[in-house]
Amino acid sequence: MSSDIPRDDHPLGLTVHSMPSSEQISQDAQSRTRGGRWKMFMVLLVCAAPVIASYFTYYVIRPEGRRNFGELIDPQRSLPNLNATTLDGKSINLQTLKKQWLLVSVSSGACNEACAEHLYLQRQLREGLGKDKDRVDWIWLINDTTPVPDAIKPALRDATVLRVPAGELAQWLQPAEGAALQDHLYVVDPIGNWMMRFPAKLGASDAPKAKRDLDRLLRASAFWDKEGR
Repeated sequence: MSSDIPRDDHPLGLTVHSMPSSEQISQDAQSRTRGGRWKMFMVLLVCAAPVIASYFTYYVIRPEGRRNFGELIDPQRSLPNLNATTLDGKSINLQTLKKQWLLVSVSSGACNEACAEHLYLQRQLREGLGKDKDRVDWIWLINDTTPVPDAIKPALRDATVLRVPAGELAQWLQPAEGAALQDHLYVVDPIGNWMMRFPAKLGASDAPKAKRDLDRLLRASAFWDKEGR
């Protein structure tokens, strides 16, 4: 009986491929791992670019630095590992103040007229920052044991008030030549570096210039600094 189905009587041919060696498998795995790491690194670099650019602008280029009203401190000085005391007697280390911009004044607890003016300016400068005010803490450092007048305590509800030994405080903050420590307002960045000092005996007429400096600092650090610790 004939069939229309063609027949091929040739033997079936098989191609045998050699298996990869364990060394080749290991090299391929290492290559894939390196490739994955590079891809992850590039993704992280893209995500971090705005932070790096902002950090570089603030610490290296220092935008508009020649028009600063305040004096930039060089080299900057880190917050000391120093214990202070709250008005109710609790101990607090100054380094816990990091991760916020700090606007700092210094005076005796008696708080004379110049001290009261500085406290008022600190409050007004902070409030004037609008939505950014929560990135700035208002700090009053008292360098003696004199009691704070009861009359001014209600106005300090938004301030952080700490007593710090005068000698230890003077090893960190310093006034301009010919001025006293209590004559200035000082700016500390969120990393904990004292980096600016406003001119001695700052008055209300100069407050807009000080505010412009604060605005610039907050803009320059906007990508890497957020409000709250």
